[in-house]
Amino acid sequence: MRVIAGQAKGRRLRAPKGRELRPTADRVKEALFNILPHDLSGRKALDLFAGTGSLSIEALSRGAEEAVLVDMSRDAAEVIEENLRAVKLAAKSRVLTAPVFKSVRMLSRRGEKFDLIFIDPPYDKELVGETLKAIAKEELLAETGVAVAEHSVRERVEERYGTLVLTDQRRYGDTQLSFFARSEEQNA
Repeated sequence: MRVIAGQAKGRRLRAPKGRELRPTADRVKEALFNILPHDLSGRKALDLFAGTGSLSIEALSRGAEEAVLVDMSRDAAEVIEENLRAVKLAAKSRVLTAPVFKSVRMLSRRGEKFDLIFIDPPYDKELVGETLKAIAKEELLAETGVAVAEHSVRERVEERYGTLVLTDQRRYGDTQLSFFARSEEQNA
């Protein structure tokens, strides 16, 4: 697992030991960042179920201004912090060791908005839809932002969650990327 582009290009990232974590494959990450705008300057990223921090680190390496990384595992948080220090991007990031839904509510109460939201929960646990509902309810996605969920192709994703509307889906083997944007219309 490595950083693909930007100031930290080529740097290797660590992953916690064990099988509980499933880091985003380099080919899926590369495809994702080829779909997103190439210039991420000034953008603020939120990485939910951050794992190794790979997605936010890639965004920061490509010019994102700030990233908030959330994972409830202390081991994962330690690896994320180590990876951020190793690629010299710790100053642009905050790591929250807390449950995702609690963190979403807290970030909303603080009035934070994000241009990029990465959602990469454990596969086949039906967490994608619940996470997207929480993001929509708490209005965390900036007006022109994009939320990207990485999930198993077996996990059904709705066309809409509150103000979040599915705009694109791409499949890479067993992995699917689902892209959401804000719509002012609320679903019934």
